[in-house]
Amino acid sequence: MAQAIVNPEEQVVLGEEISHVRLITLNRPRQLNVISSKVVSILAGFLEKWEKDDNAELILIKGAGRAFSAGGDLKMFYDGRTSKDSCLEVVYRMYWLCYHIHTYKKTQVALVNGISMGGGASLMVPMKFSVVTEKTVFATPEASIGFHTDCGFSYMLSHLPGNLGEFLALTGARLNGKELVAAGLATHFVPSEKLPELEQRLISLNTGDAKAVKSAIEEFSVDVLLEEGSVLKRLSLIDKCFSKNTVEDIIESFEAEASLEGNGWIGTILKGLKRSSPTGLKVTLRSIREGRKQTVAECLKKEFRLTTNILRTTISADVYEGIRALTIDKDNSPKWDPPACHKVDDQKLELVFQPFKQDLELQIPEKEACRWEGKYENSSYATLKLTEQ
Repeated sequence: MAQAIVNPEEQVVLGEEISHVRLITLNRPRQLNVISSKVVSILAGFLEKWEKDDNAELILIKGAGRAFSAGGDLKMFYDGRTSKDSCLEVVYRMYWLCYHIHTYKKTQVALVNGISMGGGASLMVPMKFSVVTEKTVFATPEASIGFHTDCGFSYMLSHLPGNLGEFLALTGARLNGKELVAAGLATHFVPSEKLPELEQRLISLNTGDAKAVKSAIEEFSVDVLLEEGSVLKRLSLIDKCFSKNTVEDIIESFEAEASLEGNGWIGTILKGLKRSSPTGLKVTLRSIREGRKQTVAECLKKEFRLTTNILRTTISADVYEGIRALTIDKDNSPKWDPPACHKVDDQKLELVFQPFKQDLELQIPEKEACRWEGKYENSSYATLKLTEQ
């Protein structure tokens, strides 16, 4: 198994036990708290231990430095490319961790004051309470490097109303803290200068009672007002373009809208969309569409198959080329294979979605309640279209 390069004396995750409160701090600030194999192992150990501990009632998680978590450790995957099964152990454990967070029996609060992307955001969105600030930046940019939207996001994004999920997954577009609350991907917006005080308030509360925790957070939270330029004020256009059946049709429709007056915001997003891996885009779109009819457990099992087949380069080596261009050589000039969406073989695409033999599947329960279901229904997203200009 490929090992992340970590200073053996560095505590990559801190765990504190304070009476009935448990505090997790992601502690790799210089690496933007990326999720390595060691981080996954420690996180899983803490959460499993505390769920069984009667004295543990409230779980808080935050990130050190200017990031909550920038996602998976891409270098770990790149270093493991010569042995294509070398990273599957950490992938398996990460997906188990995601499932555990979705079905966790105790109250969890994520305090997110910085970057929260990809797999890192899977430690935020499913929480009972996810608190964001004006410094929070969210994105799911996996398709741009030849990967797919994973860690449960084929479920979470697909269950947003309309086609916002496809838009976020395919473009990797960023949302700020206020937009996350409006979309239902976070529960509360708190100004960053108040976050330390909120943390201490929750610790002093010393209970996992959800009503008490919510009330305490609301003491510090403020109402969300979207800026005029927010993509969430363009939902009708997003639905029009991203409801199309294929990636090619989506790009064509989005491109046509870009030429119309008032749609200058599309240009940068469209440019990024066109630069993304054609295979990554195709896999991601199908995965999001399937996610609408799947449970979170089914989505995670599907995502495990996709990740396994992508890392094994079953139909393309784009993920390694994408990581090389982004983080290794940093030339930002990936050479995709195939180079265009219309050249992606749909029959080959089918191969990465095929179920494994039962003993090779992700072994997680399928009937536990998922605490994220319907979270967006309590958000302001449902009313956004009514006020859309």
